[in-house]
Amino acid sequence: MSENILAVAAGHEITGAELDAFIQRLPQQQQAYASNPQFQAQALQQLIDMYLFEKKAEEDKLDETEEFKQMMASVKSDLLSRMAMTKVIQSVTMTEEEKKAFYEENKAQFAQEATVSAKHILTDDEEGCKKASAEIEAGEKTFEEAAEAYSTCPSKQQGGDLGPFGKGQMVKEFEDAAFDGELNKVLGPVKTQFGYHLIYVYDKQEAKTRTYEEVKDQADAMALQQKQQTEFNKVATALADKYGVTK
Repeated sequence: MSENILAVAAGHEITGAELDAFIQRLPQQQQAYASNPQFQAQALQQLIDMYLFEKKAEEDKLDETEEFKQMMASVKSDLLSRMAMTKVIQSVTMTEEEKKAFYEENKAQFAQEATVSAKHILTDDEEGCKKASAEIEAGEKTFEEAAEAYSTCPSKQQGGDLGPFGKGQMVKEFEDAAFDGELNKVLGPVKTQFGYHLIYVYDKQEAKTRTYEEVKDQADAMALQQKQQTEFNKVATALADKYGVTK
């Protein structure tokens, strides 16, 4: 027996390549175990069972039943239509000029909002904020150390770091202070519905429209998808005119 033949079931030789292809057709979450020997053995057994029961179905003449014929007709219709649709979509290509034109016509979609990156310390009362602020100003603690010591927000595990955020993502008082405040300076206390905050803004990015070079992959994919959809609709309309559709 060739080493590439893993099993023979009802006269059918199951190869490693066939097993790999079978596993690739399984749901994505199952494919994560593809390299597991136990999972491969289970998949191989499924293939063996499939060929054994196929033989039984032939002996029982199930392929001659009306139910089987109807199922085959449905599968044929689905497979052929999908192949035809794929052929139409794959026939669509784009020039560099078309890609750049799409970007120019849809620049608004590639706008990048203004953001700030900030750390904060949240306390239940104003005195807690003032205590933390005084220790930071005196050099007794860094902002991150003070956040870990005094903040009631889970972000204290990251030194109070909230990362970048845009407008509308934080409560108004916090947002206004962060966007209007100076860089690399402790701001506050700032009162919000959650308590009192010290805020440290360490980066600001102004709103801008990203250049074509910055978004080329994303823009090109969007342009191709749009053109494919247009071509698909065009062909579908032509086919409806040719063969007729009644609703």
